[in-house]
Amino acid sequence: MRSVLEADWFYWALGVAVGLPIGLVLLTELHNTMVRRGSYLARPVGLLRNYILPLGALLILLVKGSEISAEATPVRIVATGFGFVVMILLLSGLNATLFQGAPEGSWRKRIPSIFLDVARFALIAVGVGMIMAYVWGANVGGLFTALGVTSIVLGLALQNAVGQIISGLLLLFEQPFQLGDWLDTPSARGRVVEVNWRATHIDTGGGLQIMPNSVLAGASFTNLSRPESAHSLSVTTTFDASDPPDVVCALLTDIAMRLPQRRAGAAPKAIPLGGAEYKTSIPLRTPADDTAARATFLRWVWYAARRAELHLDGAADDFNTPERLIRAVRQMAPTLRLSHTEQQDVLNHAVLARFGADELIQQAGEVPAQMSFIVAGQVVVNVTGQDDVVVPVRTLTEGDFLGQTALTREGALASAHALTETTVLQIGREFLEELVASNPLLMLELSRIIDDRRTAARQALTSK
Repeated sequence: MRSVLEADWFYWALGVAVGLPIGLVLLTELHNTMVRRGSYLARPVGLLRNYILPLGALLILLVKGSEISAEATPVRIVATGFGFVVMILLLSGLNATLFQGAPEGSWRKRIPSIFLDVARFALIAVGVGMIMAYVWGANVGGLFTALGVTSIVLGLALQNAVGQIISGLLLLFEQPFQLGDWLDTPSARGRVVEVNWRATHIDTGGGLQIMPNSVLAGASFTNLSRPESAHSLSVTTTFDASDPPDVVCALLTDIAMRLPQRRAGAAPKAIPLGGAEYKTSIPLRTPADDTAARATFLRWVWYAARRAELHLDGAADDFNTPERLIRAVRQMAPTLRLSHTEQQDVLNHAVLARFGADELIQQAGEVPAQMSFIVAGQVVVNVTGQDDVVVPVRTLTEGDFLGQTALTREGALASAHALTETTVLQIGREFLEELVASNPLLMLELSRIIDDRRTAARQALTSK
């Protein structure tokens, strides 16, 4: 009778008894480290620790330790489970090492998901075939031959459809666009919201355009989102032939500079096209801002052209009539303590101006050339704090005024935007200085208001 040390199974059992705990401890520490670092290899290591190592140890004990035949059903079941887990480990490991950790813009990041699905299917088919052949002793050669012949027959029968799919897959592999990009195609213009192996889904704003990839592969289209920070909106406007071109271009450029959708650090440009037409190029952050930027620009140009006495679309402004001007002066007369004679003098030095909703009336830091008295509408006064945070200070309504620092020739501490369509009565600085010099009480009142508003602006900044 042989001793235990002379038995072959003893050393296999001893190796499993010592190696399995040590391997579990090492893999546990490695898994925890990768989880803390957020590594993509944490899942493959977890599979190795939780399944492959225990199943491998069990398989060794059954075949070598217990000397059970490899053709026994329990051994084959364990070997099949071991083989399936190894396939999962290979799939997970390849995905983590080659694709999940791929840098942006690399060929590994650009591979379409359909190619990965085909590769996974091929790996699974080969793995299942090997398990059936080596573990269960099945003849899989005939099956693979039949599948190959069937694939050839189907390929010949469906060559047109397959050709379209292949062209679509090649388009996906090249990836001339990504999710979120804006495309301008012959049949649709919008944002890409989904890309699969068959079609590209484009959100046009009025619905979802489903465009086959083969159509995109055979057509010419424009990616409005590439290169980044290069998208501009072109808006064409028409003025009267008598309007000075330089004045019109300066007005259009100024309005475009004030658009909230304008890309920071980029300057718009307006040029005459001839025939009283002008084109304004407005750099935007994204094509998604096109509609809002165009609508806001055209709306603000309508008001700005009338304030500048220009003729947008050849139309003249008939808003600043003597009747409206008289009513506006009477409305603000109590604020300036004006007598009837002084009201008549104001009529010769004042104008009515209209501003569109959200349009800038007063820019912080600029020295106002006139005081603006609100006749109709609402104006919000804001200050800009740290990190460009906009802090509201107050809302002005009918009877209020702004631009009081025109008298002190100081820069305005706050900016002012129209909340709705707003009409203001603007009085020039020179006439105001004469009016204040002859009215000491008005001078004291305006000085108090200037100090109060300066204090309110500073308090609004310190409160944030």
